[in-house]
Amino acid sequence: MKKVRDEIASIVKTGKIVIGSKRVKKALLSGNIKFAIISRNCPNEIKEDIIYYSALSKIPYKIVDEDANDLGSICGKPFSISVIGVVDTENSEIFKGMRNGKN
Repeated sequence: MKKVRDEIASIVKTGKIVIGSKRVKKALLSGNIKFAIISRNCPNEIKEDIIYYSALSKIPYKIVDEDANDLGSICGKPFSISVIGVVDTENSEIFKGMRNGKN
């Protein structure tokens, strides 16, 4: 768990992320992100949309064990975050094995 948290924190430090379900959906449809990170307690409707758009765009996603409050904290935000889109991974190791549309 800590490794995933550290990897997300490292990606966030680069500033190359998109925060929020609407922005991530738009980025998935336009192909502007490399993958999506979904919190474990993301509302089902949003999670299903992200997974669907991910499959359409052939962009991988990962459902992490962190909840939305944890993702908000990792991102340094005072609010919960259900979905993050990653624009650039900066050589992140943990997400290299992901395949299109898989978590």
